[in-house]
Amino acid sequence: MRIAILGTRGIPANYGGFETFAEELSRRLVARGHDVTVYCRNRHTEPEFHGVKLVQLPTIRHKYLDTLAHTFVSMLHLLTHRQDVALYCNAANAIFTLLPRLAGVPVALNVDGIERKRKKWNALARTWYLMSEWLSTKFPNVIITDAEAIQRYYKDTYGAESTFIAYGTSTSREATTTALTQLGLQPHRYFLYVSRMEPENRALEVRQAFEKVPTRMKLALIGDAPYAAEYIGRVRDTSDGRIVIPGAVYGLGYRELGSWCFAYVHATEVGGTHPALIEAMGKGCLVLYLDTVENREVCGDAGLAYSDTEGLTARMMEALQMSEEQRNAYRARALERVRRSYDWEAVTTQYEELLNGLCQPQAGR
Repeated sequence: MRIAILGTRGIPANYGGFETFAEELSRRLVARGHDVTVYCRNRHTEPEFHGVKLVQLPTIRHKYLDTLAHTFVSMLHLLTHRQDVALYCNAANAIFTLLPRLAGVPVALNVDGIERKRKKWNALARTWYLMSEWLSTKFPNVIITDAEAIQRYYKDTYGAESTFIAYGTSTSREATTTALTQLGLQPHRYFLYVSRMEPENRALEVRQAFEKVPTRMKLALIGDAPYAAEYIGRVRDTSDGRIVIPGAVYGLGYRELGSWCFAYVHATEVGGTHPALIEAMGKGCLVLYLDTVENREVCGDAGLAYSDTEGLTARMMEALQMSEEQRNAYRARALERVRRSYDWEAVTTQYEELLNGLCQPQAGR
């Protein structure tokens, strides 16, 4: 199959979940003999990445226009460079799935979570996302959801069926500790938080919770965001020398940090399946997670759930006071859940079968 992936910042991944998804899926599809093109905003010096064709197109660098502008020009390119099937990411891009479908290119749309709930969006953006949710049920051939909670939401709200395909991760760990040394961290002596630094991801609350914990361990707050300077400034406004806030860390450094942390804190309140959460579970981390329906679906009894800042402080204290045997039991359950439900090869097979089915003459909704 000739497969196009649109709606992300592109690969190699250096931003968020959709970019990691595009990289992991596209590489595996190429390894299975498919011709895959990923549309990119970020610059890469080569026309290919691990056999995946990269199409670099311009965008408008603006909080509210970046995604839409790039997906629009990507759609125009797609219409003149025909593919067998197109996979779009992000419900906000639903409006751009209609023309390719009318032109005979079957389209699948991964809608992610309920984006209009994110605090960073103004009223107009939330309205756009609400409209896009509805368009997602009308324009593409297939809706893909990566969390059962989101699948239920689309069914209950719009009466729309969707195909559930989970996110994937690996269960490998890094033996090296270069990133730890650079950040002044010691193996198993720090709590780790990784996310975009936006209000609904609650980095500030994680910092405030940790400041109340009497421990010599450190807290590493990893992440950045292109349009959140004011919020990031508030997160950084601390005199606690135990807290390390270096910005975003990608690639090997990111994997090293996850491999050697004492515990991983997942505080995101909006979205579907969060890649950073299952990646931490795949590394056998002791996980402390904000108790939302989506997070509970992923982690369940394989982690320690909390509801607010005070609850997180209590969970951090509990993790520190546990026996190593108790901590290892949580880590083992996390690994088992990942192996059972979030394997990248199994995820790739599901996407391959779905996209191949869309290419058949009888496909359609």
